[in-house]
Amino acid sequence: MPSLKDLRNRIASVKSTQKITKAMQMVAVSKLRRAQSAVEAARPYADKLEMVLADLAAGIAEGAAAPPLLSGTDSDQTHLFIVCTGERGLCGAFNTSIVRLARERVDALVATGKTVKIICVGKKGYDQLRRTHEKAIIGQVDLRGARTIAFATAQPIADKVIERFEAGEFDVCTLFFARFHSAILQVPTAQRLIPPELGARQAGAPVYHYEPDEKEILSQLLPRAVTVRIYRALLENAASFFGAQMRAMDSATRNAGEMVKKYTLRYNRTRQAMITKELIEIISGAEAL
Repeated sequence: MPSLKDLRNRIASVKSTQKITKAMQMVAVSKLRRAQSAVEAARPYADKLEMVLADLAAGIAEGAAAPPLLSGTDSDQTHLFIVCTGERGLCGAFNTSIVRLARERVDALVATGKTVKIICVGKKGYDQLRRTHEKAIIGQVDLRGARTIAFATAQPIADKVIERFEAGEFDVCTLFFARFHSAILQVPTAQRLIPPELGARQAGAPVYHYEPDEKEILSQLLPRAVTVRIYRALLENAASFFGAQMRAMDSATRNAGEMVKKYTLRYNRTRQAMITKELIEIISGAEAL
């Protein structure tokens, strides 16, 4: 049975941990507000860009060759996965859920004879994937030095992806991240980056005539669209991470509170038992006299 000193030390230790988790929760709440605002500000631009791309793609004359970033290589033998996770843990199942989705896709493709290459954006995803798919990892992007996610953060990643595509290193590129819905809901998502999945032109939508032609505009717009998709994924991931961390630290704080109550009750009972034992010994000694 633990002594009173041991119980006091445990109570102090748990209370110290509770202060840390509470502080981390408050920090996550503060950062979540900024990250959520950034996501909500980026979504309209990204959605409108997708609509413009879909309209331009639909306007390419029949029989005309589309830019490779739009049409792909007419093959799906080699796949490139960009797996975006957090740089830190203490966020529940946030990182694991994204990695699990990527692993399932990798295993399914490899089982059909496809080749898969992986670029990890985030330390936690790299740490998990290298245990099972180390040979497939061809690159890692460390964002621990980036205090905020900016468009310039996504640009080097997009440039490398486009460079590898133009060099013929892969046929299809898929982006993995967590789509932010709310502080309590983040959905692991796989989005095809190259060739993109574009929606159909809406019925009744106005028809635009472009100058220069659609193909020339697409050749300039498609590389930027790749960067915008990666930028949006990084923003969604950042907001999702802080939402998951806020929830995890809130749960840890409440669990620490329950442990403090349990240890305090145990401490009081042990102390009461010791006092009762001492009183019995005193009374017994007095009666013996």
